Amino acid sequence: MKLRLRSRLVFISSMVLLVTALLVIPLTYTLTRPKHTAAAPAHLALDCSKAKLCADPTQKYDEDHAYIGHDEPSLLFYSNVPGSGNQMQYQLVLPKDPPVRPTQADGNVSANFQLHPTFWFGMAMCDTQSYPLQVSTCAPDSDSNIVDVTKNPNHPGGAFMEMQFYPPGWVQWPNIPGSCDPTQWCAALNIDSLSEDPVNNTVLNRPCSNFVSGGSDEYVNFAFITLNGRPQGPANPVDSTLASFTPDHARDLFMNSGDLISVSFRDTAHGLHVEINDKTTHQVGSMTASAENGFGQVKYAPAPSTECTNIPYDFHPMYSTSSEKTDVPWTAHGYNVAFSDEIGHFDYCSDVPADGDSCAGLEGSGNDLEPADDDDNFCFQQAPAGCVDTNAGFDGVSYQKVWPDGDTQHHPTPILFTSPLTGNGFHVNYSRVAFEADTPALEPLAQCALDGTGCTIVPLTDEGVEATFYPFYSIGNLGNQCYWAFGNDIPGFSRNDFGKDNQYGTILLRNFQLPGSGFIPVAEDYRQVLAHNPCRAGQGGQQ
Repeated sequence: MKLRLRSRLVFISSMVLLVTALLVIPLTYTLTRPKHTAAAPAHLALDCSKAKLCADPTQKYDEDHAYIGHDEPSLLFYSNVPGSGNQMQYQLVLPKDPPVRPTQADGNVSANFQLHPTFWFGMAMCDTQSYPLQVSTCAPDSDSNIVDVTKNPNHPGGAFMEMQFYPPGWVQWPNIPGSCDPTQWCAALNIDSLSEDPVNNTVLNRPCSNFVSGGSDEYVNFAFITLNGRPQGPANPVDSTLASFTPDHARDLFMNSGDLISVSFRDTAHGLHVEINDKTTHQVGSMTASAENGFGQVKYAPAPSTECTNIPYDFHPMYSTSSEKTDVPWTAHGYNVAFSDEIGHFDYCSDVPADGDSCAGLEGSGNDLEPADDDDNFCFQQAPAGCVDTNAGFDGVSYQKVWPDGDTQHHPTPILFTSPLTGNGFHVNYSRVAFEADTPALEPLAQCALDGTGCTIVPLTDEGVEATFYPFYSIGNLGNQCYWAFGNDIPGFSRNDFGKDNQYGTILLRNFQLPGSGFIPVAEDYRQVLAHNPCRAGQGGQQ
């Protein structure tokens, strides 16, 4: 990581409080697995210690105390209608890549896999073996789980669900979280948990955390969306194998760029059920986060224990409604029902010695080539050669003016999606929306203090100037339907861009538990809440 992004490190009563953000995930192979026979398939799990797609722990950092997170500009949806926190449906148009293939020599061309390794729809989930581990129950689909941590540390344990979509065209799973196919999209249900007790200042024992997540306290349940709703391998990180992370054209749902997709979520007796209906090809895929499908908790066992046990578990949504108070207490972002684009990873490299190595040549593209630096890691030789570590210098492809802007010969078309509908039959709109960016968690403490002083919405490069570009949300119409778009203004489409990157609003302080007792407010995000929903689903006009 770049030295300028030292973690937001604070010593409080001999305790280190560190602030970072959500990660993406290279994979870690483990040649032995506890409590299994030698004939069992080799274990494979997502490595959140170096992650590229894991959810967003606020208090995590690497051994050098450097920032290891990434950038997630998000759109939040609020409603006080019962069920709005656990049952909803979106319409989505998958973006298309330009006909020209990107190259390092031409910095004006971009593809989806360079702008975002994934985008996702999210939701807060119950998980009694996850942070903060002070109570043994979590009532599914209930606002009784709303707890003010400044008054009570006994918040129910939480996980965060991300229904992730993966763009085509580059290095394929399971090498890194990447593409499933040269030309088609795929999707996977991810549920991220954190094995940490903040009150007693303990974490999962290291032999187990090494096994399930490369030494991170965070681990992931993962399952591709399949045509029959059954996973390819165990979803939980104790039992997961190579099959869990290897795309299968005979079993998985594959989608084409430009397809119209319906994405539905609802809770069931045995866990959250997601269904993806490709209305263009008429194929349907699904997955249920159930014990029967191999989902599970990692039993919380701090040192000196070396136990590493999967508890079969049905993951249910945590809340009934969605508001500023419905969140997961360990994440940098403060939300429940949300859409997010994961940006800030891909950077070109002119010399990759071997897949997985650091860049040994020049980074950047076009006229902006310069020597590789500390964030040019996890690099791959497949053209266009590049690296997918956190782009800590904010100079990679995500921070250039190559986002969707109507130039479809050189840039992708935008991700287009509707606001969700909730209620039985999915007919009730969400009443409010909010924009949120976690850039304060990305910036060094010397620049962006814990109270938000000095922070910037558009992060600063190593030269101390704002990044060349920062993407934003806008709205427009397709036919008689209002859609959200992400990227730049789209001529002929964008009716309102809400002030472009200024849409993310003002500093949001979130409260985090300290060991023993007490809490600390930390600037993790920018947020702007609108008092209405300007892009109501099923209606074409601005509201």
